[in-house]
Amino acid sequence: MGFMGDRSTLLETGRFVRAEAESGTETDGAAQTVDVRTAMTTRPAWDTAAAASVRAVPATQAAQSAQAAQDDAVFDDEAFTLADAASDAELEARHRVAADKGDPGAMSVLGALLLRRGDLAGAEPYLRGATGEGDRAAANNLGVLLHQRGYPEEAAGWWRVAAVAGSAPAAHALGRHYRERGDEPAAEYWMRQAAESGHALGAYGLADLLEHRGDKGVERWFRAAAEQGHREAAYRLARHLRKGDPAEAEQWYRQAAARGHRRAALHLGTLLEARGELKEAGRWYLTSAKQGEPRAACALGFLLRDAGDEENAATWWLRAAQDGDGNAANALGALHAARGETQTAEKWYRAAMDAGDQNGAYNLALLCAAQERTAQAEQWYRRAAYAGHREAANALAIMLLQVGDAAGAEPWFSKAAEAGSVDAAFNLGILFASRDEDRTALKWYERAASAGHTDAALQVGIALVRDGEERAAERHLRCAAGGGSAEAAFRLASLLESLAPPPEPVALGEPVGGAAKTEGEEWYERAAELGHRRAQVRIGMLAAARGELAVAARWYREAAEAGSRNGAFNLGLLLAREGNEPEAALWWTRAAVAGHGRAALRLGLLAARQGDLAEGQKWCVRAMELGPAEVSERAARLREALAEELSV
Repeated sequence: MGFMGDRSTLLETGRFVRAEAESGTETDGAAQTVDVRTAMTTRPAWDTAAAASVRAVPATQAAQSAQAAQDDAVFDDEAFTLADAASDAELEARHRVAADKGDPGAMSVLGALLLRRGDLAGAEPYLRGATGEGDRAAANNLGVLLHQRGYPEEAAGWWRVAAVAGSAPAAHALGRHYRERGDEPAAEYWMRQAAESGHALGAYGLADLLEHRGDKGVERWFRAAAEQGHREAAYRLARHLRKGDPAEAEQWYRQAAARGHRRAALHLGTLLEARGELKEAGRWYLTSAKQGEPRAACALGFLLRDAGDEENAATWWLRAAQDGDGNAANALGALHAARGETQTAEKWYRAAMDAGDQNGAYNLALLCAAQERTAQAEQWYRRAAYAGHREAANALAIMLLQVGDAAGAEPWFSKAAEAGSVDAAFNLGILFASRDEDRTALKWYERAASAGHTDAALQVGIALVRDGEERAAERHLRCAAGGGSAEAAFRLASLLESLAPPPEPVALGEPVGGAAKTEGEEWYERAAELGHRRAQVRIGMLAAARGELAVAARWYREAAEAGSRNGAFNLGLLLAREGNEPEAALWWTRAAVAGHGRAALRLGLLAARQGDLAEGQKWCVRAMELGPAEVSERAARLREALAEELSV
C-alpha cells in the first residue's frame, strides 16, 4: 500500500478570510493619535476631545490610520450651533470681536476654530479664557490642545473638569487617557460615563475595553455605537454576531462597508461568495480592493480565475502580492508553474515566504520535487514543516521513507498527524502495520477514518472483520465504499452476503432468477463498475445463476481482459457450454498460464478428447502443480490414463 499526501497540487493559504487574521480592528484595535484637524473638519461642531488616543499604531498599520481618523472624531454638540451658510472666515470675524470683549461663548467657538486650523498658540488663550468662565466645551478642547502640545497630564486635568461638568466627549477622552496608561478601572469608569450619555465613541471605547478583558456587555456597547453610525463598531458587532446570527451580522457588515470600511466589505464579499452570490461578492471585493485591502484583491483574483478570466485574475493577484499578501503570491506562483514558467513561479513562491506564508515553501518544494531537485525539495519541505506546515511534514516523512529512513520519517508523520493531517495519520497506520504493530496501526487508521479518510476506513473495516466484529466493520466499510473505494464496496458486499439468511428454495413452477437484487449484489455492481475484477467475476456468477448468460459473459470478459484468471476461466466455461471450444481454449490457456489449476485441467481434458495425448499430459502436469488438492488428484489420474494410452 502506498503512502498518502505527497500531492502535486499547490496549496493556497485560504480562499476566504482566515480567522487568525480577523481578530484585529481596522480603526481602534491598536490606538492611533488622530489628527485633530481631520477630526474637527468632519462635522459642524466643535468639541474634539477624542483627538487623544489610547495606544500608538504600529508602522504596519499606517495605511489604516487615515480611515481611522473619521471614526475617531469626537464632538460636543453643546457648543455653538453654526449658521449653515457661514464660512470659517465669517465665523471667525463674527466671534473675534465678542471674544476680545470677554464673551465666553465667543471665546470657546473662536478657540475651536483656531484649533481646527492648527493655530495652537492663537487658540490657547481663548480656550483658557472660556474655560475660566466655566465653558465645558472649551475645557475639553483645551485638553485636546494640550495633548497636541505634549502635555498629557495637564490635558487630562482639563478633560476631568469638563467630564465632571457633564461633557461626554471629555469623559471619553479621559477614559482613553487612562487606558493608555494601563489604568483600566479608571478607563472603564470614564468610558462608561461617556457611553451611558449616548456618546458613540464612548460606547465603542467601552466595548473595546470590555472585549480586551473578556468581560460581558461587549455586544451591547458595540451595538450602541453602531446604531449611531460608528462604522468600526458596526464591523466588530458583525464579527461578534457572525456565528450566532449570520443574518444580522450581514446587515452590520453592509452598514460598515457602505460607510467605507474596507475590511467589512471584504468579509461581506466572503459571506456572499460562500453563499454562491458571486456577482455581488465580486462587487464588494472590488470595493475593498480599491480601498487598499490586499486580501480582497486576492479574493477577487480567485473569483476572476474561476470565471475563466485568468488575465485579470493575475492583475489583481499582482496588486495584492505587491502589497504583501502571501496567498496572492502563491496564486501567481501556481499560475506561472502551470504555464511552465518555473523561474517566475519560484520567484513568487519566495515572495509568499517573505510575506510569512509557509505555503510558499511547501509549493516551492513541490516545484523542486517535480523537477527531481530532491535536495532542494527536502530543504523547502523542512522549512515549511518546521514552521508548522502539516502537509509539508507529511511530504518530508514520505521523502525520508523513500530513501529508507523510517526512523527519521516517523516523528514527522507524528507531527503532521497531531497537527491535523489526515493523510499523515493514515501513513502512520501503514508504517506501524509494516512493523506488525497492528494495535497501534489500527489506532491511527481509526483516527484518519474518523476524519473521513476512505482508505483508512477500509483498513479499519478489514481489521474488524478479522476480529469478528462484523457490524462495526460494516459501518466503516460503508463509509469507505461511499467514498468511492472499489475494494471497500467489494468487501462490504461480501460481508452483507455472508450475514444474509440463506435464500428461500424456489417453489415448483416458479421461474429461476425472479428474485430482486440484494443490497450485497448492488455493492458488487458498484465495485465492478469501478473496475474491481473480483467483483466483476462475482457479478458474473450471480448473473449466470439467474440464467442471464449474456450479462455474465460481459462481466467475465471485462474481468478477464483486466487480468483476472477466474474471469478467464469462467468465460471459457460459458463459451464451451455454447459450443465455442476454440475460444474457450484461448481463455483457459490465459487462465492456466496465470496460475489457474482448474483451467489447466480443462485444457488437459480438452486435449485428451481431441486425441492430443502429449498436450493433455503437459496440461495435467501443470494442473497438478497449481492445485488445489482436488484438482491435483484428478489431474494425476488423467495423466496416468493418458500415459497408459501412449504406452500401448
